[in-house]
Amino acid sequence: MKSKRILMKKNHIFNGIIGLLLTLAVPAAGETWAIRSARLIPVSGPVVEKGHLIVREDFIESLGPDAVIPADASLIEGDGLWVYPGLIDAFSTLGLTEVGAVQATVDVTETGLYNPHIRAIAAINPHSVHIPVTRVNGITTALVAPDGGVVSGQCALINLDGWTAHEMVLEPSIAMRINFPALPSPSGSRRRGRGGETPTEKRTEEQIQGLKDLLLKAGRYADAIGAHYKDPGLRAPLHDVMLEALIPLVRGERLAIICVNTAKDIENAVAFVRETGIRAVFQGVVEGWKVADLLRENNIPVLVGSLFRSVGPRDPYDAIYANPGILSKAGVKVAFLTGSAADARNLPYQAGTAAAFGMDRDEALKGVTLYPAQIFGVDRWIGSLEPGKLANVVVTDGDILEMRTQIRYLFIKGNRVSLETKDTELFEKFRKRN
Repeated sequence: MKSKRILMKKNHIFNGIIGLLLTLAVPAAGETWAIRSARLIPVSGPVVEKGHLIVREDFIESLGPDAVIPADASLIEGDGLWVYPGLIDAFSTLGLTEVGAVQATVDVTETGLYNPHIRAIAAINPHSVHIPVTRVNGITTALVAPDGGVVSGQCALINLDGWTAHEMVLEPSIAMRINFPALPSPSGSRRRGRGGETPTEKRTEEQIQGLKDLLLKAGRYADAIGAHYKDPGLRAPLHDVMLEALIPLVRGERLAIICVNTAKDIENAVAFVRETGIRAVFQGVVEGWKVADLLRENNIPVLVGSLFRSVGPRDPYDAIYANPGILSKAGVKVAFLTGSAADARNLPYQAGTAAAFGMDRDEALKGVTLYPAQIFGVDRWIGSLEPGKLANVVVTDGDILEMRTQIRYLFIKGNRVSLETKDTELFEKFRKRN
């Protein structure tokens, strides 16, 4: 009898612990916020010079001059403040790289040429010091991409706030990264392989053909699986993790991010996309300005690489800075990227530099907000200030593309995020030094 009472007591304790854990696992209802009488820049519509924006739990509830401020809302006085949608870094290594010179903190590259089954989301460190440093500059969302080989793996789209990668993720496998085989440069200055060799045209052609063959094989694998499900009497193909990972790509369900830079390589990549029929966006496109019409005619958007790099020896001095504007004016949809973790904080200045060298300023702003959301197919959730969208909201004291502008408030999925970082901690520490 005594042992039965002890057992019942243990069960009560166990059930109590489980109940407590379940209570803690249920997220608390989000707070309601109202930003009153601020300058609203929705991006998808005209600027509202003096309006209110209401955030309830994870979403934007309403905005505009006539938006009703709820009685239970925490109020932010917006006089003199500008309100933007959170910025989106269209290609980064946030969470995969900490200190580039310390190999143990870099988890970007896998061995082998073809790794379509590799998922960046599995390696993201949500506690990277680069994440808070990046988000306090207005970047609320980033695409995180693996590297290495020809097919590097699956990219993840994350919000820059959360205890775990699972909490941060918007889309765990939003695109497949492909490093398109590059032709050697005329000067022979293109990067060398591990053995010291430079790529030859024959080798490049073989790699391109190998990539085509892989996609063709994945298509046949998908057909064989489909046929087996329709008729179980047919033999199912042997399971292949690489081919299985490529099925959404060959079916047009997943985007390919194709890394390509020179004009000739872009031309080859366009031909490759036409032949294979995959959905693609080109990343890098350093010489995109030379083939802007070709990109527009084939309806291929671009993710423009870092503008903080040197130009080619035969190119105009401003070719890197003018490239986004030339592409945009030609009718190509342009989004901006940093391709980095340490430099991801500089994303708004990529767009600002492009605007200074001829790109329409509204188009430059869309290049870090609405356009990457549209390219990745998530504009129903992020990219602009609209009722029903996730409340990824940045409040500044001026133009977000200007270096002098300061971020005053930051919201990610309706949660007000602290503006403290390792940098601000060190500043406060040494400011108090005697």
